[in-house]
Amino acid sequence: MRIALAQLNPTVGDVRGNADRIINIIRRAAAERADLVVFSELTLLGYPPKDLLLKPHLVETCRVELARVAAACTGLTALVGFAEPTGRDVGRPLHNALAVCRDGRVTAVHRKTLLPTYDVFDEDRYFEPAGRREVERVHDATGREWRLGLSICEDLWNMRGRPPAGAASRAYIQDPVGEIVAAGAELVINASASPFEAGKNEHRTRLFSARADELGVPVIVVNQVGANDDLIFDGASAVFAPGRGLVARAKAFEEDLLTLEWPSESARVEPYPDELSSIHAGLVLGTRDYVRKCGFQGAVLGLSGGIDSALTAVLAVEAIGADAVHGVALPSRFSSDHSIADARRLAANLGIDFRVLPIETIHRAFEATLAETFAGRAADITEENVQARVRGNLLMALSNKFGWLLLTTGNKSELAVGYCTLYGDMSGGLAVISDVPKTTVYELARRINRLAGREVIPAGSIEKPPSAELRPDQTDQDSLPPYHVLDAVLRLYVEEMRSVGQIVQAGFDEAMVRDVVRKVDASEYKRKQAALGLKVTSRAFGSGRRMPIAARCEP
Repeated sequence: MRIALAQLNPTVGDVRGNADRIINIIRRAAAERADLVVFSELTLLGYPPKDLLLKPHLVETCRVELARVAAACTGLTALVGFAEPTGRDVGRPLHNALAVCRDGRVTAVHRKTLLPTYDVFDEDRYFEPAGRREVERVHDATGREWRLGLSICEDLWNMRGRPPAGAASRAYIQDPVGEIVAAGAELVINASASPFEAGKNEHRTRLFSARADELGVPVIVVNQVGANDDLIFDGASAVFAPGRGLVARAKAFEEDLLTLEWPSESARVEPYPDELSSIHAGLVLGTRDYVRKCGFQGAVLGLSGGIDSALTAVLAVEAIGADAVHGVALPSRFSSDHSIADARRLAANLGIDFRVLPIETIHRAFEATLAETFAGRAADITEENVQARVRGNLLMALSNKFGWLLLTTGNKSELAVGYCTLYGDMSGGLAVISDVPKTTVYELARRINRLAGREVIPAGSIEKPPSAELRPDQTDQDSLPPYHVLDAVLRLYVEEMRSVGQIVQAGFDEAMVRDVVRKVDASEYKRKQAALGLKVTSRAFGSGRRMPIAARCEP
């Protein structure tokens, strides 16, 4: 059987546009003599559609467009993800479903059983689980019948007993894929929308290889690619064979159509980038798709001469091109000459538009306006924040006037402990590196220069002590532990949900840990008002982390 793995980048909610692209891929697959073409989970809608699923007219559009897709299926079978009404007055209104399209019509529908409702997933809000599972029979060009076990994403993410070490899987009582193989399926196909995070592809490979061994049949996984809001999907659709593990893989972080003959001893196996390279690729894809899918004319960001804004600028240029990126230096009396020079040098290295908007006049106007009210009180962080908010207002003015997306440049370490200014440097529409710890920011910057064979990011931006430059001789370490220590504590507290006691037992100073944890918890209100950030770690400050603000909990 010739099978085509169709790895598409759908736009959430654009059902007609997605259907057009699906039909084009079906035609390409037919030209490659495919017997079967498999699309990812909820392809017609894009994943995750969230509360768009509650709009009856959109679900009806899904039905109409699915019929149009099915009409294009002659001479092959297509498996297309869509949202199917249950037709019942009780329970959730929809099924997360996979349509079997052939001979110009939908001949069968298979439904998802395991509905993830954790981290960034909220499927129990919308979907009812499948009531039963059946083997799907498909004939290839020779007339041979193949018994397929069709599944959707989470249905495959289960292992009886202990999963392989490090595998990101959940233990479920029910094993829908195991059940359908027991019913006679000789090939498991999984339509998936599995979001990217650093290291996750290794987990997938181990888990799905182990599942193929356990089930005793090949496993084919077709994953969505592209970014939708905070979630990045890396593609890398793949085939796993019992006793052989990974035997075929599509490209990572880009659309692909991988057609292979099964069974086969030879198939295309695209390389998957290492962890640091995958983070870089994911951030570029996330930025590009957010700008493109939201319809912005370009992007603007403040260039301070520091490493965070430099990295964000490099990623933006790679995502949307130098002509569409606009860098702005906004110096104050506390800005060093070398910082402005580094910002100018970065812009020249990248070939982007660069302008300087000094904030001193506006800053002094604020000081004069507040002088009488603040009389008798010592200067403190209030005056520092005024500078950041002046900058935020100027950058937002450029965004409004020219239709540019304002990129915020704060990293995960700063956002975690609130080392950022609400309505100041937090102003913007997309926080590109808000899930990237500061230590990883340094690694990415050095990698960029190393691969370029030149100084794309000025050495001064990388080597000088990090500083907000809001008061004389200020450095980040006046307020924070060294970043390699801070990031280790944050990983344990934020990503692994460890207690203060457990973190101290791991070898960290208790007073420092308590101070960091206090700052993290006290800054929740800031993060609730932060720009949308791209998720690249196991737990970002986004849709998968739902912490209360008005709360009191022993850390």
